[in-house]
Parts: sequence; structure tokens; C-alpha cells
Amino acid sequence: MTQVDQERLLQDGRWLYIQLEQCVSRRLAPRGITAVQSHILLFLLCREEQGTLLTDIHRAFGYSMATLSGMVKRLREKGYIRVERCEEDDRRRLLFATEKARQLWPALEETIQGVHSRLYDGFSQEELSALDHLQGKLLQNLSALTAQSQKEESKS
Repeated sequence: MTQVDQERLLQDGRWLYIQLEQCVSRRLAPRGITAVQSHILLFLLCREEQGTLLTDIHRAFGYSMATLSGMVKRLREKGYIRVERCEEDDRRRLLFATEKARQLWPALEETIQGVHSRLYDGFSQEELSALDHLQGKLLQNLSALTAQSQKEESKS
């Protein structure tokens, strides 16, 4: 049995993510929106009732607050997001999708679903389940590693 190159597996995972994001961005380019912006909009659209804090988006996607601030600014300039003060805490801002974003919602979902469908073309349900299970294990290991690193940092 041959040994699997673990470094290559991680590099391939990163490459898959980058290429997938670029593919979605190219398909959304005529609408003037990127893949990352589309994910943020979909996140806001699904939480339209209560609004969303920038921190919530940060926790969901892992982007830095500075990066997210820039993305939100661009989406706001394009008319896809509106910002309101939080009633409980005047320092915080709630983000809401606008009507313009709601009109774009079906196209965003269709584009992303179409790319995902092509990406998984030829996979059996068993293969997809195995991939899901293995990714779950990787995420669990990464979470434990992150917790351990944070614990060690707090000691020093």
C-alpha cells in the first residue's frame, strides 16, 4: 500500500477552495458581485428578521473583521446592504439585506448550486457521505488543535 502525501492533501483542499471561489466569482461577475460577497448576502438574507452583527458573519466564515468591514462597505455602496444601530447597544450595527439583494437571491442560489452540482458530478451518494465524514473528522481534529494552541498561548 502506498503512503498518502498529507501535505498534498491539504494543498489540494486549499486549491479546491480557491478555484471554487474563483469559478463562482466569474459566474457572478456580470452581476457585479463576488463569491464571498454572495455568501455574505445569503447569510444576511437568511437572517433578515433580526438583522446580523458583523461579528456573527466573522464567526460563521472566519474572515477578519477588517476584511469583512471592507466587503460590507462595498456591498452597502452597491445597495445590497443597509445598516441600522442596535437598540440594545448603540455602538453596534445591525446589517440587513435590501430589496435589491432580495431580488438577487434566486440568482445567487442558482449560481452556487450549479457550480456545486458540477463539482460533485460523478460522485455516488456513498462517496459523498464518506467525504462528508472525513471532512468532519478533519474539522474535529483542527478544532482540538486550535483549542490546544489557544490554551498554550494563554499560559505564556
